[in-house]
Amino acid sequence: MSKRIIFLGPPGSGKGTQAKILAHSMEIPHISTGEILRRAVVEETSLGKKVKDFLEQGDLVPDSLLVDLIRERLNSEDADEGWILDGFPRTIAQANFLEELLQEFQETRKVVFNLEVPEPVLVKRLLHRAEEEGRADDTEETIRHRLQVYHDLTEAVIDYYHEHEDHDLYSVNGDRLPEEVAKSLNEIVMVNA
Repeated sequence: MSKRIIFLGPPGSGKGTQAKILAHSMEIPHISTGEILRRAVVEETSLGKKVKDFLEQGDLVPDSLLVDLIRERLNSEDADEGWILDGFPRTIAQANFLEELLQEFQETRKVVFNLEVPEPVLVKRLLHRAEEEGRADDTEETIRHRLQVYHDLTEAVIDYYHEHEDHDLYSVNGDRLPEEVAKSLNEIVMVNA
């Protein structure tokens, strides 16, 4: 199986949790665009200053800011043996960029996991996370807006990968205990190794 893995799914579906678990077991880097962007905001870097308003409003960060970040990160030495992307691509334009970038790197084969979770569960999870982690960008209004943005822009990425033959797309029920989801993902990885 390819060690180039993309996690798709709505906010709160468990992408970050599952990507960390799988990255650890496969000994490849977990690349979370959300974590990178939030760290940039906290550290008040030039990127952080540019993306702060987008994150606070629940909007997607413009592709122009993300593509250079992704190119640089996937070109890092620790990503030579593989990587797990969490939070990218979120638009068809980003998916096209990633395809072109991987062709540049001569790495076209990848695995895409789509975590499926009902919307009421997502809202509940995100509100709980906001309380636990003190994330100011996770108010109920912002959460609902982020879910609408996901439906409007990111769901199309699932169709995009469904139509392309140079990868394997797996939809996984994310509305279970994290260890049960992780077991399903590991089984898929092992069967296709």
